Amino acid sequence: MMAGFGHTARTRRYPRSRSRMWSRGGPDRATLGMAGLICAIAGFFVLGIVLGPAAVVSGRLAMGRRWSGAPGPALVAVVLGAIDTLLALIWSTGSPPTGGLL
Repeated sequence: MMAGFGHTARTRRYPRSRSRMWSRGGPDRATLGMAGLICAIAGFFVLGIVLGPAAVVSGRLAMGRRWSGAPGPALVAVVLGAIDTLLALIWSTGSPPTGGLL
């Protein structure tokens, strides 16, 4: 019987999964999306310059490679994190707050 170019009985019984190429050791996308959402909301009150970019990064990682059909918390985390970061940068430059009443 002729050997099949690297195909042994073991590889036929246990084929490599085509759906993923890396281990599933890290946090899943839903967890990253919720963490980003929490960072974005908390960033409006404290440490916006740190929590805003953290929300953007974790939301972007939760979305994966696509923007369409993204999970809700991940997309909200990216948008709120960007707004939070922009407001923190404006505030840190010393510009008056919106409205200029103070």
